[in-house]
Amino acid sequence: MDIRELDVQELDRRSLALLGGVVAQLKDDQLHLPTPCPDWTLHGLLRHLVSQNEGFAAAARGAGESLSDWRGGDLGADARAAFEASAMLVDDAFAQDGVLDRAFALPEVRNGGAFPAPLAISFHFVDCVVHAWDVAATIGVPWEPDDELSAAALRVAERVPDEGRGPGAAFDRRVPHPDDAPPHHRLLSLLGRDPHWAGGPC
Repeated sequence: MDIRELDVQELDRRSLALLGGVVAQLKDDQLHLPTPCPDWTLHGLLRHLVSQNEGFAAAARGAGESLSDWRGGDLGADARAAFEASAMLVDDAFAQDGVLDRAFALPEVRNGGAFPAPLAISFHFVDCVVHAWDVAATIGVPWEPDDELSAAALRVAERVPDEGRGPGAAFDRRVPHPDDAPPHHRLLSLLGRDPHWAGGPC
């Protein structure tokens, strides 16, 4: 697959809207709940999402080399507002003129190397699509990525290598799925999720 075939900026805007729509439905008394992401409560997952948005925004603007750029997310007194602010930050950064010609530093993925902007942005939109399911499954609300978004995210996820997966890594080990599973279920399985998770540790 050639990432250049995808309109990654538009896909990212839509993935952020999908994730934001789910996050907007969470309640403060749900932040302690376990999520499909091992070792993360909903509070921890939201903090991760804010940190990632801030890190990608920094990378889009030519910074982001330090891990501290990716781990400073603060939910403050309002987790929903903190996520919305971080989403606006990364959305604005990805919309800059000439951003697709840049290289993004992604130290959590590969230390000492940079990624072409289209590939880096594709990582972000896949992350948003899948984490939208993590939040939706945790709080029991629908997760409904459109067919185009699911198909594009699946194309990117199929390129994630098996090496280096597991607890503490960016992605957990793949979960087996039926050959006739729908694209959005295959996407979840490829990135270490059980599409039928319904609470408790993954």
